Amino acid sequence: MKVSPAEPFQLVYSLLEHEFLGYLFEAFVVQLNPRGELTLQNQTISAKNAGEFASELDEADFELVRIIDEMQQDVILKKFNPKKLPAVDFFLKVYDPQKGDKELQDRICEYLEIRRAMILERLADKKLFVMGSDGNPAWMAIERMPQKARVFFNFVRTETATEYFPIIKYRGERVEFQFKDALLICDEPAWMMVGNRLFHFENKVDGKKLRPFLQKRNIVIPKNIEDQYYNRFVAPLIASYDVYARGFEIRDEELTPAPVLTVSEQVDHRAVPSLFDSVGANGGVHRNGNGSSGRMSDVMTEVGPTPSFDDSQVVFDLLFRYGQFTFRYDGFTDSSNVSIEKQGENYIFHKIRRDIRKEQSTLFWLKANGLELKDNGHSRLGKAAAFEWLQQNHNLLMEAGFQVSQHANDPKRYFLGYSSIVVSINETRDWFDIYAKVQFGEFEIPFIKLRTLILNKKREFTLPNGEIAVIPETWFTKYSELFAFMEHEADSDRLVLHKHHIALVQELQEESLASAVISRKLEQLRSFEEIGSHPLPGGFKGSLRPYQKAGYDWLQFLNQYRFGGCLADDMGLGKTVMTLAFLQSQKEAGHKEPTLLVMPTSLLYNWELEARRFTPDLRVMSYTGTYRDKNTAQFDDYDLILTSYGIVRIDIDLLKSYRFHYIILDESQAIKNPSSHITRAVMQLDSAHRLILTGTPLENSTMDLWTQMTFINPGLLGSQTFFRNEFLVPIEKKNDEQKTQRLYGIIKPFMLRRHKSQVARDLPEKVESIHYSDMSPEQEKQYEEAKSYYRNLILERIEEDGMAKSQMVVLQGLTKLRQIANHPRMIDETYEGNSGKLDDMVMRLEGAMADNHKILVFSQFIKHLDVVQQYLQERGIQYAYLDGSTQDRRGQVDLFQKNDSIKLFLISLKAGGLGHNLTAADYVFILDPWWNPAIEAQAIDRAHRIGQQKTVFTYKFISRNTVEEKILALQRSKQKLASDLIATEENFMKSLTKEDIMALLE
Repeated sequence: MKVSPAEPFQLVYSLLEHEFLGYLFEAFVVQLNPRGELTLQNQTISAKNAGEFASELDEADFELVRIIDEMQQDVILKKFNPKKLPAVDFFLKVYDPQKGDKELQDRICEYLEIRRAMILERLADKKLFVMGSDGNPAWMAIERMPQKARVFFNFVRTETATEYFPIIKYRGERVEFQFKDALLICDEPAWMMVGNRLFHFENKVDGKKLRPFLQKRNIVIPKNIEDQYYNRFVAPLIASYDVYARGFEIRDEELTPAPVLTVSEQVDHRAVPSLFDSVGANGGVHRNGNGSSGRMSDVMTEVGPTPSFDDSQVVFDLLFRYGQFTFRYDGFTDSSNVSIEKQGENYIFHKIRRDIRKEQSTLFWLKANGLELKDNGHSRLGKAAAFEWLQQNHNLLMEAGFQVSQHANDPKRYFLGYSSIVVSINETRDWFDIYAKVQFGEFEIPFIKLRTLILNKKREFTLPNGEIAVIPETWFTKYSELFAFMEHEADSDRLVLHKHHIALVQELQEESLASAVISRKLEQLRSFEEIGSHPLPGGFKGSLRPYQKAGYDWLQFLNQYRFGGCLADDMGLGKTVMTLAFLQSQKEAGHKEPTLLVMPTSLLYNWELEARRFTPDLRVMSYTGTYRDKNTAQFDDYDLILTSYGIVRIDIDLLKSYRFHYIILDESQAIKNPSSHITRAVMQLDSAHRLILTGTPLENSTMDLWTQMTFINPGLLGSQTFFRNEFLVPIEKKNDEQKTQRLYGIIKPFMLRRHKSQVARDLPEKVESIHYSDMSPEQEKQYEEAKSYYRNLILERIEEDGMAKSQMVVLQGLTKLRQIANHPRMIDETYEGNSGKLDDMVMRLEGAMADNHKILVFSQFIKHLDVVQQYLQERGIQYAYLDGSTQDRRGQVDLFQKNDSIKLFLISLKAGGLGHNLTAADYVFILDPWWNPAIEAQAIDRAHRIGQQKTVFTYKFISRNTVEEKILALQRSKQKLASDLIATEENFMKSLTKEDIMALLE
């Protein structure tokens, strides 16, 4: 019958028994009569229609209806009947007394039991009835007892048996439930209905422990199974409930727990060893709650092959010692544990009240200090991490009252005490002296022994008492560089460190890993901005921009401390002029020994010209050429010896015996390969000081840095093997940012690297440089043959026809010579040799690209651009290109301007000299000089114009001892022509005299 929500009604809950599913609940709304009494008009409600009666339902009612819905027969069938058998068939099959599915019965029972407990807990103030046999939901009211009853389990031990029975009391009065048709509505926890009274119990009594006594007074345990019964049943019962006994003793003990942290090495990663449950007095084991006992020797571990240190693991277990009893932490344990003591025929049950709050706070304390244990107080860490944690937290553990011990069955006994390392570093005249004290408990370990262990990656060693000490992981990471870089004087126990390891000393000091005494002067090496100013030498004929002056002062500072340095400024920032100013200052300071400056052959002439220009007082010798005088005594008469890497390699046996004041390497990336013949030769040179100059200190691999830094400051980055393992592999293979920063921190004081963007305020808008290149031998041979031919031809024509009529043949001859000076392949496609200019240009080009610059490459010869294109294509380098035949000129300009991956733009003079805005470029390479400097300027202005935010660097490449060099000199001599902006080569040719042409062809 439908109940009208518009009329008075009441929500009631009804208890009924299902033939197979046990006790279930249903929710009903019952219509009320005018007197407010329940009528027989009722209606089942569920989640589907509960909303209609919301006026009389609260939140608890809605939750109860939802849970009751989950217990309905159709829900059970849907959840546990995948074959969709009819209800009768399903229940008869599953609950058949002989052939039923016991496992499925248990699953269904567990599912329903959880919901019974939830419903009974929520029915506190609700109307609950027993459903009548006629379906009346309110047949008999059930009185839910407001307070919890208590169960007292009683044992009476006699000489022949032990009698066991429970007593239930409610408010101090005994509840008679045996033989009273009592019903256990729910077992976990127990809810019992006696008559119409519904009881629930303190300590969450398990209903299964009461069920046997519904129709029985007691249970009798025979003497012969007494011991087994006491251990398996009585002890857990005493731990959880109120137990009274006659014939044996129960001692209720309240003790303060002391935490115990036990460690054990897991010796085989194939299986997790069963370590122990709980360690009792004298090695006894007490398992939580069940009272069974054993010995440590009973615990078996599976032993396999001994793993490596890194594969080993350490197991942590948290236990608590209560007096003489020790129990394993268990997040789900009861508040008490029971241990059985048998004295002759007498039993004593020790009931230890566990301080659950203290135990849990201990677990949280461990977690807060870095050791996270699972709910069972168990954790497993890698061996290194485990001992690292123990070492770091040893003092805290002791202060917190922990006992730290090792599992008795472990074959190796480890040192679990406190270890420490105290390092002090003192600056002396030439070195840092290292003093250190290493302590493992009462034992002091020689520092040199520890160094050997760490360098050999040995993490364990034996102490005098036989225990194995584990070196903390942080010592490997924090002190590995100190151990790798310091040196042991053979004749004493003195440990020293080169002063160029100042950054390492400062870092150890900052991180409180060492105390250090360092002079204020040496401290300033952290930042060259703090370095004092030094006057420029009087013999220096030039000026230095502010950033160049800072670099000059930095070189002076390195000199004072006998440090080597790497001047690694961007290409075009003036490394040459800074170095020359510094060398002039050394001469004026009275240093007599010459400096050896080593460079690629192509740079020899440039250095010679720059030295002549800026430091004319320096006596410069070029030690090069096939017929050089191999006598080092001649060096004594010079201040600066210029030579090439090739000459050093050939003459190393001669040069290594001479003591130079400075050895300076230009384009020092030439020694980046530590195993190359050039590098091996250069490393043997002898000098008081060393410097290197490079715009690209790192080209291909981090190992490039190791070689160059080792040259200037031997030992700075340790051995090659150490560097590879400590820096190269982590940085290149693992992208380890921390290692990158560590490497930078070590080399920072000895490398001065400024990018153009950093010194932009100190730079003019345009920086122009002329680079002189030597022709290759094959190229020079072709040039000389062509020069001889055209000189005779031109002289003959001039004599016969005069200057005016000979201009075409003059232009033709000069053009041929210019092309050979660029690259002979421009006139001879079969030419297989090299071009000195191309080699030099490529070196500069790759350096600029490596520093992420964009470059315009100009030539008035399309064939010259073809040669460059062939080189780029062979190496897969992308570029933009523009000459007179290019159709999509705008597309090529946009490609260069907007695509960050395109670094190069090859442009012919006629096609690109005018009209294009190429402000993405900040480098301009002029591959061949033009007759008219004005045209050259127009090309440079493709990059240097409105919208350009960067300084534009221009490199003009000139082949030495060729018509190109002489054209350059002729341009300077004809300043008026340059200022008149002559636009064509023909006009320039008209201005040449016979004497001018003869000078070009000398």
